[in-house]
Amino acid sequence: MTLEKFRDDPWRNSHRAYQDSALAMSPAPEYASSEVILSSLYRHIGLEGASERTVPQSGRELDRTVQKSRDRSRKPDAAAMDADTFHMMLHAVLESPKLPNQSSKRFVQVTPLVPQAAIFSGSARLSSNSWPAGSLIRRMVWLGSPNSQSAVAMWQRLFDALTVTETDDVFARFLQSEIEAWSPTPKWAPVDPEEQPLLDPLDARGLSYPAKRFVRDLDAVIAAKGSMTRRQWTSLLEAIIRLASVAHVAWLCDVHAKSWECIRAAMKGVGPADEEEVRATIFPRSFDFLSYGDRALPGIKDRASAFLQARLGINAALWALEAIGVEPNSISSSKAIAEVCHQLRENSDALASLKISHIMSEVDERETRALLCKKGIGSNIMEFARHVLGQRQAANPVLRGYDQGFVLRKRGTHNSSPWVVGLGPVSVLALVHCALAGTTGPRSVRRLTQHLGGYGVIVDYQDIPTNDLGHQLRMLGLVLDSPDAESGMLLVPPFPNAQEEAA
Repeated sequence: MTLEKFRDDPWRNSHRAYQDSALAMSPAPEYASSEVILSSLYRHIGLEGASERTVPQSGRELDRTVQKSRDRSRKPDAAAMDADTFHMMLHAVLESPKLPNQSSKRFVQVTPLVPQAAIFSGSARLSSNSWPAGSLIRRMVWLGSPNSQSAVAMWQRLFDALTVTETDDVFARFLQSEIEAWSPTPKWAPVDPEEQPLLDPLDARGLSYPAKRFVRDLDAVIAAKGSMTRRQWTSLLEAIIRLASVAHVAWLCDVHAKSWECIRAAMKGVGPADEEEVRATIFPRSFDFLSYGDRALPGIKDRASAFLQARLGINAALWALEAIGVEPNSISSSKAIAEVCHQLRENSDALASLKISHIMSEVDERETRALLCKKGIGSNIMEFARHVLGQRQAANPVLRGYDQGFVLRKRGTHNSSPWVVGLGPVSVLALVHCALAGTTGPRSVRRLTQHLGGYGVIVDYQDIPTNDLGHQLRMLGLVLDSPDAESGMLLVPPFPNAQEEAA
């Protein structure tokens, strides 16, 4: 690919220096729900041979197998249930709510309570080209870990926790063995993780960012597994995954926008002089993308639009350097971006002859709808954020209370009502547990606001006693009102035994 080909089709292929970067948004997110992400995580961590491509067909095949068994009054030798009962379990007991636009479609969609259910349920689309949502979580684990050894160990701990063992409740053990009898392959076993990029240690030192917070919280959630049923624990895990994954994508959007600021300035002959200046620019010490009680989607849309503009600009600069015979390095760190900035300044005269600004103006004008998130990658990012964070809108009115781990809720009942930041009960439980993990002694609600700040969610602790978050905390028994505590509220650990183990 050349600069001319980039101008003709800027989204098709990225420059390898960008594509191989640890900071590239890979995989590019599309529609997903928390259950889709968890199902895909099962497939990436322990169901080798099952992929997003095979899920829809596997679901149809299982449905046909069960129907044939119903007609012939048969069942697999290893199954405890007859075909009618198993069919009822799939389509009633374990059924996950369909969206309003899916109400007329027939497909198997069940709660990802056990790994074996992910073989035939939980793909992002009912087709063979769904995006691999689980690989986003894998990439987050690596980016949030200090080194490869630590990431591999975390990945193994997560696999062990997702495995159904004798310590799980009896229903989870029964369900895993029963589904395995009807859908025996592939077996649940560790999948060797592909090598993933790491954040440069110098960049990560002292930096707070969502992936790093997520890796710490995974340990806290894993420690709590023995304190509850499998269904409760998977709900807790989903709640952390959904907030962390969208926060990670929003953080990457900010990093891209700041990186483009450095590169654009360098193309004009100025810009950061060294890697320390680059680091201070692209990795700010504070990150926020949601404000509690406020509308959420407009801010996410602005970030997605800035990301798209940055992606175009960064790739244009990299292709321009290659066009004049300069090979840019992978822009995975502050040091690498500083080197690219130096290359751009050193070759400013040669680059001027390529008329990069003219090419960028032409591309921007042609891709206006994409840059405004009306189509393509930006629209997919918005759909991802809306469906992962937002409370599930079920087609069946009876199941409207199914999702309690949401981060966004509707302000009203109308379809056009805005989505505002408001945590569901399961999200509150999960975040309070993670905020108190590893601590001893009482902590005020300020500890919770600081923890939420690690994911970019801004809450004023002084507002908690009077807002819906304070109401949730009281209803769930997670606070004690105390005149001696900051804001008068002390957090109560939801799972004391798990907190003691973590400490």
